[in-house]
Amino acid sequence: MKVSIASDHGGFDLKEKVKAHLEKKGFEVKDFGCFDKSSCDYPDFGKPAAKAVADGECDFGVLICTTGIGMSMTANKIKGVRAALCSDSLSASLTRLHNNANILVMGAGIVGENLALSITDTFFDTPFSEEDRHIRRINKIED
Repeated sequence: MKVSIASDHGGFDLKEKVKAHLEKKGFEVKDFGCFDKSSCDYPDFGKPAAKAVADGECDFGVLICTTGIGMSMTANKIKGVRAALCSDSLSASLTRLHNNANILVMGAGIVGENLALSITDTFFDTPFSEEDRHIRRINKIED
């Protein structure tokens, strides 16, 4: 499975931890930046990472900024993206089960490393339910 990943300077350290964690678990990770802690603008990195998911270049994505809000707003502007800002494992599970979210967004200033890795594992370990009611609702989002 191929995963796009991106952050701004506020999410850089956590992005590096999540990236290493995913690679250790056998995921192929394409890093769209940023590549250091220099001040930068989250859309410059979040948008290309989200487009890679929408275009099918990557199966899923992970975006991280300080709060996660900016990255999730950026990603959800792209048709075909269902980015979910998660600060707990239950939300990560339910967004996969019910919304078939294809991008996980986290706030590095909100969740610590251990919780972020747990959220990441839950997101990637939870399949979409395939229930008709959820498919119907997702189709309404896509219209």
